[in-house]
Amino acid sequence: MYSDKYYELQLKINPEMEDIITDICFDVFPCEGVVLAEETYKDLEMVSTTEGTLRIFLTDDTDVESILRQQRLLLTERGFSDSDLGSWEYTYVQKNNEDWSKKWKEKWDVTHVSNNITVVPDWLEYTPKSKDEIIIRMEPGCAFGTGTHQTTQICMTGMEKYLQKGMTAADIGMGSGILSICAMKMGAKSAFGCDIDESVIEVARGNAQKNNVHCTFELCTVDKINKKFDFVMANILHNVLDEIMHDLKNLINKDGYLVLSGILQEKSSIVLSAISREKLNIIKEIHQDQWVGYVVTL
Repeated sequence: MYSDKYYELQLKINPEMEDIITDICFDVFPCEGVVLAEETYKDLEMVSTTEGTLRIFLTDDTDVESILRQQRLLLTERGFSDSDLGSWEYTYVQKNNEDWSKKWKEKWDVTHVSNNITVVPDWLEYTPKSKDEIIIRMEPGCAFGTGTHQTTQICMTGMEKYLQKGMTAADIGMGSGILSICAMKMGAKSAFGCDIDESVIEVARGNAQKNNVHCTFELCTVDKINKKFDFVMANILHNVLDEIMHDLKNLINKDGYLVLSGILQEKSSIVLSAISREKLNIIKEIHQDQWVGYVVTL
């Protein structure tokens, strides 16, 4: 039902945490969208501002203070410091409604992830530069992963180098499904994605349909998967990677690859320790801005 009112939460954060906190907002609030207070864009990616304030648009009134307190505590328990998170000072007001999705579409553009991979918003026309260019059309919805964030691009870089045609692929914590879609367009035999957020499953399936590829998306955790794959991707928080590294290892075929992403450079030691603990071998380290990823093998 349409409402002529909405609620705007403005939250001061460390800009480096924008993607993580945005994902949390969609999960814990009745959230219609999240943008930066100073809306500066590069390609599809909202660029961090010196102000570092998120504008979070809520469809219903909610107990913002207690939810923020709980989520901050969960993040600190996962190893994030007060400096990592920023102040989280906030304002919360009721406002007249606007069509936010239309405003976002006016600002998003084509993203050239590499010379061979291009992400195109579903509402834009785009002519490929060559017959070999991989075009991925996306409607992000409320699922994390438009293909423009550094951590997603780190996974795509790993795919470009190590994913071979005919391989079976898996994406753990698939969000919008973009990595599974990319794997299929790069010649994978099959692509499986799983997530613990029920709301993203239909978004991912819709995105696969837009791209004319078949992917299998399921609501489940990594420890419930009873198959092995040639190429596994996990673009998840560093602490979660630490917790599930053994389960991720069990997903890889003997000659397979595992791409680990979602890792802030300053938290990389946690993931490196887990890699060492599981006796995995790092064959490639990929850096992009303040983020790092690893391609590992058995």
